[in-house]
Amino acid sequence: MPKKSIMSATLPVRRGLSEPEAAIYLSLSPSFFRRLVDQGVMPRPRVVGGRRIWDVEELDIAFKALPREGRDETPFGGEGGNTWADYK
Repeated sequence: MPKKSIMSATLPVRRGLSEPEAAIYLSLSPSFFRRLVDQGVMPRPRVVGGRRIWDVEELDIAFKALPREGRDETPFGGEGGNTWADYK
């Protein structure tokens, strides 16, 4: 398998990604990504002609559903009214 840095530098934006590409897309190692798929945290792949392919949009949804660091209930960890919605 090519090095992560080489692969990510040449990765074109596509709808479907292989397992190593999906892991790189999320800044994860392939083994950790595989574990998250097995745990149901990340989506299972689609299968086309025996190939396992991950949908970029499904990866985005799963990534956005991941918990944030800390226990702050306000969006983006802001203090009360200090959220992205305040910037128009």
